[in-house]
Parts: sequence; C-alpha cells; structure tokens
Amino acid sequence: MSEPDDSAALRGALGTELFVLQSAASSTISEAGTRSTIYLSTLSGGLVAVGFAGSSPSLLAVLTFTVFPTVFMLGWFTVVRLVDTSVENITAKRRMARIREYFAALDPIGPSLIALDDPRVTGELGVRYSKSSYLFTMASMIGAVNAVLGGALVTLALTVGLGLPTVPATLVGIALGLAVLIATLRYERHRIRSLYPGERS
Repeated sequence: MSEPDDSAALRGALGTELFVLQSAASSTISEAGTRSTIYLSTLSGGLVAVGFAGSSPSLLAVLTFTVFPTVFMLGWFTVVRLVDTSVENITAKRRMARIREYFAALDPIGPSLIALDDPRVTGELGVRYSKSSYLFTMASMIGAVNAVLGGALVTLALTVGLGLPTVPATLVGIALGLAVLIATLRYERHRIRSLYPGERS
C-alpha cells in the first residue's frame, strides 16, 4: 500500500475513533445524570415513607434503620460510579483533543478552523477549569447529600436507639457527616488528580 493510502486509512481510522470517543463522552454524562436521579429519587421516597411513619415510634425506628442505611450505601455506590464517569469523560476528551490537533495540523488554516483550547489557560468551550473544579461535579453533589444523610442516621441512632440527649447526638452526627464528606472529596480528588501525574496533588 502506498504512503498516500496509508495516510487516508489513518485519517479514516481517526475519524471513526473520534466518533467513538464522542459517543463515550456523551454516555458518561447520560449515565451520571441517570444515577444521580435514581439516588435522589430513592432518598426522596425514603424520606416520604419515614414522614408517614412519624406517628408510630416503633414503625419509625424500623423504617429509619432499614431505609436510611440502604440509601446511604446506595449513595456510596453512586459516588464511586460518578467519579468513574468523570474519569472516563476526561480521558475521552483528552484523546479527542489529540485527534483534533492532528487534523488541525494537516493544513495551514487548520488551527483557525479547528479551535484547540487549553483548559488551564483559555478554558474549554468558554469554561476554565481549576484544581478545585472537582468540588462542583455530580459526584461531589451526591457526596454532600449522602454525608448529610449519614450524619442524620448517626444522630437518629444515638437518640432513638441509645436514648442520648439531642444536642450531643447531633454534634456527633455533624462530626461524622463532615468526616464522610471529607473522605468522599478526598477520594474524588485523588482519582481525578491521578490523571495529571506531572502535577502535585
């Protein structure tokens, strides 16, 4: 096969790869939205069920210590998968950027037609990302809600289950909720920062 044929085959393969990566990036956004909706809907339904059981202390205790732990575990699973989708999305966008760089270099006017944004300098499609941008992802949002749920569950366990006074139990719940939130954010930060091995985390 001649060299021009090789180049044409490479460009065709890169075009296909670009399409595959675009589909993968879109699917990560769709999956993240679906998983977030499932978690929040489950939490909302659990809160409604607990609210209806408020007039019966025994039923309230049963629902509280079955529904809330289940939703809390679902929240952890959701956060882990949301972080995975973020990593997948970042990886796909990086690979697409390399392919676009190749296509932009094929012709002198290529760079003017195919914009090559630097996410850390000029921003990406009008959005400039920083080291703290992970705080505003879907994973962080679900992690924050799940941390509040975990703190509330501990508080209820101490007050309803062990009969401790409300104030000390609430303080313990707040402390554990903050610990869960910090652990969640540290996990997400570690996973995302691992994509930038040349930088200090």
